[in-house]
Amino acid sequence: MRRTLLSVAVTAAGVCTLLALKPHQQAVPPALGSGAAGAGAGAPASGTYTGDTVDTRYGPVQVRITIEGGRLTRATAVRTPSENARDRETAGYAVPVLTSEALAAQSARIDTVSGATYTSEGYIRSLQSALDQAHG
Repeated sequence: MRRTLLSVAVTAAGVCTLLALKPHQQAVPPALGSGAAGAGAGAPASGTYTGDTVDTRYGPVQVRITIEGGRLTRATAVRTPSENARDRETAGYAVPVLTSEALAAQSARIDTVSGATYTSEGYIRSLQSALDQAHG
């Protein structure tokens, strides 16, 4: 019995130590108006910008955005993983959530969608590259 309790205590201590080493927040890209191209860059230029194609484990992701009056007004996934039905299903439920969050946040500072981590990360990276272009 004593050995079992000691094992549990050692295991719990090990887990706590590992968690203490892991960052608790993901690094976040700059907000739309914060000047991704540098301090004082101001509002992004109106227009349509297509982000980089980001290759993910399940296929490429690419986002196109529209900026009007310095605001992100549209984000469209022009490429998503689609090799099989599961990829299409995952993108089908994740992309609308990611788009809605991006428009609300006016930036790429959005959370990944549970069950669609790779697609989400690709979307966020492509979105940020499009925002970077808008800032010139």
